[in-house]
Amino acid sequence: MKTIVFLSFLLLFQNCHSQPEHKLAGNSTNNTLLWEITGKDLKSPSYLFGTFHMMCKDDIKFSDNLLAAIKSTDEVYFEMDLDDASNTLGALFFMNMKDGKNLHDFYSEKEYQKLEMYFKDSLRTSLKNFQKMKPSFLEAFLYPKMMPCKSMSGVEQELLKIAAKEKIEIKGFETIAFQASVFDSISYKDQAKSLLNAIDSIDKYKVAFDSMLKVYQSQQIDQIETMFNDSSFGVKDGLDILLDKRNMNWVEQLKTILPAKNLFMAVGAGHLVGKNGLIELLKKEGYTLRPLFNK
Repeated sequence: MKTIVFLSFLLLFQNCHSQPEHKLAGNSTNNTLLWEITGKDLKSPSYLFGTFHMMCKDDIKFSDNLLAAIKSTDEVYFEMDLDDASNTLGALFFMNMKDGKNLHDFYSEKEYQKLEMYFKDSLRTSLKNFQKMKPSFLEAFLYPKMMPCKSMSGVEQELLKIAAKEKIEIKGFETIAFQASVFDSISYKDQAKSLLNAIDSIDKYKVAFDSMLKVYQSQQIDQIETMFNDSSFGVKDGLDILLDKRNMNWVEQLKTILPAKNLFMAVGAGHLVGKNGLIELLKKEGYTLRPLFNK
């Protein structure tokens, strides 16, 4: 399950977009998902936060420091502009495979019947409506099987509600077209194999997903990096496409954006860690990144 499933996750001060009156509390170690960006050509701090794209809604909680940080900024940046209707409306189109490919092209009849039966019996949905969808995106349907709850949400979705309430402008580094194109870089054959393997080993993936969630909640940066480089989690082979190149592209954008605006950036936690992660790439550009207390 090396794509969607493994990647595969804000009201203390008055509503103003200036620097917080009091400096946010720092963290004694690097084990935090919330980082302050200062130095170089910045007039006021910006903030970087690592998210988990999908988890039980009741488990999503935000610290006082994070709430203060988001309220102090001019704009909130996600991987994609979640407030742009065109991204939502275009999602169904861009989720489809290119060149007229469909699921039958990548499975034997026996394999396809297994897939079809699983969607019907376990997921209570028909596979007929998703014949052209990229197999990686179909893995998202397995999320409910990974979690011990019925009410799910994404960390980004909950942050979006807060930003909207505070009337803070929402932006994104990428479009839905670009994000979908990332998965066109991974062969559909490999995606199809990954989807079938996930269904065959759903209990194993429940355990792996739970481990990922616990590492995220612990905010152990080193463990998050180790997890992404562990071949048993199935994401190592796709790091260059799914993380590294995108991180570099975002930093290029930030070199222009940061001097003019103070931002709160919320992106998948995997984008923060490692030598090609946002923390290290921004440091290389001359910015100072300070870990903030986030509990």
